[in-house]
Amino acid sequence: QVQLVESGGGLVQPGGSLRLSCAASGISVRNYDMAWYRQAPGKQREFVATITTGWTTTYLDSVKGRFTISRDKNKNTVYLQMNSLKPEDTAAYFCNRPPYSTTLYSWGQGTQVTVSS
Repeated sequence: QVQLVESGGGLVQPGGSLRLSCAASGISVRNYDMAWYRQAPGKQREFVATITTGWTTTYLDSVKGRFTISRDKNKNTVYLQMNSLKPEDTAAYFCNRPPYSTTLYSWGQGTQVTVSS
């Protein structure tokens, strides 16, 4: 059974940074395209970033140049480095397969990111 566990969120001031982690079990993240999503209160979940098996990355326009997705095959973990955070980045962040995948795994609990002064 595939399990995805997100961590690393917290409260940060505008302009600050956080690194989110997604620890996977039941799959090897190096063998699959992976993605980060976020969901703000009262809004639908949206795609944030994708990394392919060939290390090609894509990003939501509003986070380009600020966020970086990566993975560590030895730790079987996917990361999201978030810099220059803005209040509009406040959301619960989740990892999963990309939106174009035929199968999405069960969603984890996510990790909350709050950007506020």
